[in-house]
Amino acid sequence: MRRAQSWLAFDGRPAFNGDLFQEIAMRRAATILASYAALALLPAAAPVPAPRVGIASFERLPQPLPLPYHAGSAKAAVAEARARALKSRKRLLIDLGGNWCLDCRLLAGVMELPRMRPFVAKHFEVVTVDVGRFDQNLDIPAHYGIKDRLKGVPAVLIVDPRTDKLLNAGRETALADARSLTPQALADWLAGWAA
Repeated sequence: MRRAQSWLAFDGRPAFNGDLFQEIAMRRAATILASYAALALLPAAAPVPAPRVGIASFERLPQPLPLPYHAGSAKAAVAEARARALKSRKRLLIDLGGNWCLDCRLLAGVMELPRMRPFVAKHFEVVTVDVGRFDQNLDIPAHYGIKDRLKGVPAVLIVDPRTDKLLNAGRETALADARSLTPQALADWLAGWAA
């Protein structure tokens, strides 16, 4: 790493080095970009506070972890969940994943925690959709404008059941690396989309 030159020349006058200013500008830009990247994971607003989940790590989740995904076509299950969400005035939460996926099972485990289960039930109508190895039920994300291959799972689609519009477009795979978060961070993310 190159050392920055002194701010003063040998005769005591300021010595402005273009490389030094460029380095400072690059570091500032990197800091700003990192801040925006962190903000991109957050929902647009957090009107409802998340419950405190009561555990600090995933190792404290009840074992074995849930196996929430069932094989087969999910089109009817999504339509039924949307109808229930519309009737109950909740948001529709479509959880795309597979039982082979640790991050998917961690999300399911957090949603089943005693303090989270009533919160999720109050704010969302949840339906799980097995996408296999990214080769099943892909008509569900396609219906909401996700035509490319999913970037990861779990992919969580938050849908307004009245308009059938995807509310978290561009952030549906924010939990695909759930194991790098904490159980509370997952709860906070979900709460940010609660109605």
